[in-house]
Amino acid sequence: MKRLLFPLLMTMLLTAGVQAQKIGVFENSTDIGAVKYQGETVYDENLQSYTLSGSGKNMWFGEDEFHYAYTSIQGDFIVRARVSFLGEGVDPHRKVGWTVRTNLHADSPHVNATVHGDGLTSLQYRRTKGADTEEKISTDKAPDVIQLERRGSTYIMSTAKFGEPFTSVELDLDLRNEVFVGIYMCSHNLDVVEKAVYENVRITTPPKEGYEPYKDYIGSRLEVLDIETGDRKILATSAHSIQAPNWTPDGKTLIYNSNGFLYNYDLQSDKVSMLNTGFANRNNNDHILNADGSMVAISHHNDDDNGESSIYYLPISGSDKPIKVTKDGVGSSYLHGWSPNGKKMIFTGERNGAYNIIEIKVKTGKEKVLTTTKTLDDGSEYAPDGKHIYFNSNRTGTMQIWEMDKNGKNKKQLTFDTYNDWFPHIAPDGKNMIFISFPADISSGSHPFYQHCLLRKMPIDGGEPEIIAYVYGGQGTINVPSWSPDGKKVAFVSNSN
Repeated sequence: MKRLLFPLLMTMLLTAGVQAQKIGVFENSTDIGAVKYQGETVYDENLQSYTLSGSGKNMWFGEDEFHYAYTSIQGDFIVRARVSFLGEGVDPHRKVGWTVRTNLHADSPHVNATVHGDGLTSLQYRRTKGADTEEKISTDKAPDVIQLERRGSTYIMSTAKFGEPFTSVELDLDLRNEVFVGIYMCSHNLDVVEKAVYENVRITTPPKEGYEPYKDYIGSRLEVLDIETGDRKILATSAHSIQAPNWTPDGKTLIYNSNGFLYNYDLQSDKVSMLNTGFANRNNNDHILNADGSMVAISHHNDDDNGESSIYYLPISGSDKPIKVTKDGVGSSYLHGWSPNGKKMIFTGERNGAYNIIEIKVKTGKEKVLTTTKTLDDGSEYAPDGKHIYFNSNRTGTMQIWEMDKNGKNKKQLTFDTYNDWFPHIAPDGKNMIFISFPADISSGSHPFYQHCLLRKMPIDGGEPEIIAYVYGGQGTINVPSWSPDGKKVAFVSNSN
């Protein structure tokens, strides 16, 4: 009986639709419809990219023919990828994109976020089995970033040329709760096989509606972004909420926090170890390293201060007894910057009912208030030369990036658009900064979890910000300095359930 169990079990699983051939984040790949030539999905584990080869006469009217890499999803989701055709192509209507189907039949009801070889971009759909395909045409032309989101029965296609804001089209269509979701290649020609490459593929399931922030968490992905190319790589995933990775100056380790503790991620071995912070076991995501990487400073919610956040520092190797910097009973203090010479820190402090940026001497704990607004100033960080401080402030209504001298004088606004910009982080060479941008409908005083956000780059003295990553994240994504020592990459956290 034992010898028969495995074949019998496999037969049962395959009959039930469970696939054994996992390809990256997808369950399987297959050809849909009566294609003339067999397609293929090739996954590059190192680049985390997918190359799809596919033929097929069309994805239109009452049936479709294409090659499909797919997975099964229940409920809401967000899927996104950067895609490019390989070669000049034969037919201008060859298609790539994301398609959602109720089954793997050629005539399945579906939603299809598609970009054609000639640049036509549309949200196509088949309402019922075998019905003619309909479409909503986007004003976007030849984008290479394609995102498709389902919220209940609403489907939202968002597209962009990489580095530009999204253009969106949406429709209402009631497909079943459990659907197949995936990427595809259709050559739009019976006798031709075309290829496309999908990069930065992300499948995200958001938290359920009604979740309670700071209580109900979803999982996390630790990612690294190549600033020049926009290529992203997932280093690790966790069912826990991990937050705020920063790079050690030697380039060997990322330090992040989770559930009040700090952890080391070794970039060579991919191993994770706990960083001993002793009694400080309620650390938030405001940890900072000094210039030479020998010390790490933390913000810990100390029971002796009625649970208020206080600032400490300790050796990078860990310690049972972190050294306190802020004095008892002064109010909550959220660390953000450490001066290049190591003598001062800057933080957002709640003093007299307002949150402003405060300088503190590490040895004496003597404070100096650098901003005095009744609104919120946050996210302060020193320039590498220590001459200027960069921060975010909503003193003009929306949260924007500002600059000031190290003594708090000569404040100057640097961003002016409708986004709410947080946490400017300065490149090691002092020439550029990156920051996270929340959409305009998010309160300017809030940087919540689980939102559609952008990572943007801008010259240190201002200018037009450039989008370098489209992210589902928010709180904890990039709260701390996270540039690699050579200035070529940044680390951040994205989220999925």
